[in-house]
Amino acid sequence: MPTTKRDYYEVLEVSRSASSDEIKRAYRKLAVKYHPDKNPDDQQAEEKFKEIGEAYDVLIDPEKRSAYDRFGHVAFAQGGGGFGGRGFHDPFDIFREVFGGGVGGGGIFETFFGGAGERAEERHRGSDLRYDMQITLEEAALGTEKEIEVRKLDACDTCHGSGAEPGSRAINCPTCGGRGQVISARGFFQVSQTCPRCRGAGQILEKPCRQCDGEGRVEKSSRIKLKIPAGIGNGSRLRSPRNGEAGIRGGPPGDLYVVLHIKEHPLFQRDEDDLYCEVPISFSLAALGGEMPVPTLDGRANVRVPAGTQSGQIFKLRGKGIANIDGRGRGDLLARVIVEVPTQLSAEQRKKLEEFSALCDERNTPLHRSFFNRAKEFFR
Repeated sequence: MPTTKRDYYEVLEVSRSASSDEIKRAYRKLAVKYHPDKNPDDQQAEEKFKEIGEAYDVLIDPEKRSAYDRFGHVAFAQGGGGFGGRGFHDPFDIFREVFGGGVGGGGIFETFFGGAGERAEERHRGSDLRYDMQITLEEAALGTEKEIEVRKLDACDTCHGSGAEPGSRAINCPTCGGRGQVISARGFFQVSQTCPRCRGAGQILEKPCRQCDGEGRVEKSSRIKLKIPAGIGNGSRLRSPRNGEAGIRGGPPGDLYVVLHIKEHPLFQRDEDDLYCEVPISFSLAALGGEMPVPTLDGRANVRVPAGTQSGQIFKLRGKGIANIDGRGRGDLLARVIVEVPTQLSAEQRKKLEEFSALCDERNTPLHRSFFNRAKEFFR
């Protein structure tokens, strides 16, 4: 090694007694500062980056550091491949250790330094979209089909998504040779990065489409049919594959996600697969008994009300609720009766009711009698 090399501790700006953690922190800070991606076309920064990488490789290895402390740079003058015949460590290991993820692993390391492991089709995939839709309780209960209109980026009709003007073609990118990645030397290691000219596609256009400026997609409205399954719940999300935005230059489209919001119903309340409703009935029907009409999602149903029915009593209509999303039949409808007391009486009605009241005794009001028997001590 030339004697003009700077001291490795000075390069990393640490003391000779620095711990491994201190060396890692110092290297990480300087590597980010002088990385060629942050300093394009800066030869001085690139040389500095190589220098700190070399210094880190020696000082982070206990054997190499011990040899360097004893003999200085001369300890690495033989063999060309590093101390003891071994190659240098990959200096990016410090980033993988701290930030997580290897090459292609999706960590911050790949995001910061270009994502070399990312496939071109993933980079050019269209975005997913969200659409919020309101449906009625009946539609959620029984299932339905809907057609929605979405304005989104879709394949260009002129170039059919290729991005190339009709009659022209795409050719291999001269910068990366069609690979979509460029490899640059960084001292003792190589870094693979997305090609800046073709953005990882591996090809460039001879003549970009005038309609879409070479992107292969334009904004337009699309009509999409959706099948809503019976029994769907409020807030459920349906995925419509490949109905999101079109990808760049023929890249795969994203998906459309439809979020369902069920409107409040004027009669029914839902509890999973069951429905609840309240049905007012007259005092005479409750007392004498008879048939009570009950609304259901399938139309009108008649329920037999026994004589002496009390307010609040619940009648169950089996199979008249919500269809189960997994196909296990339908829930029930539970109708709660509310006995309505007349608010206005004619003179004749009042007279008849008074006559009726005079004829009643405790046998006609068992709930009234039971309540006051239990409440006697509170009336002393």
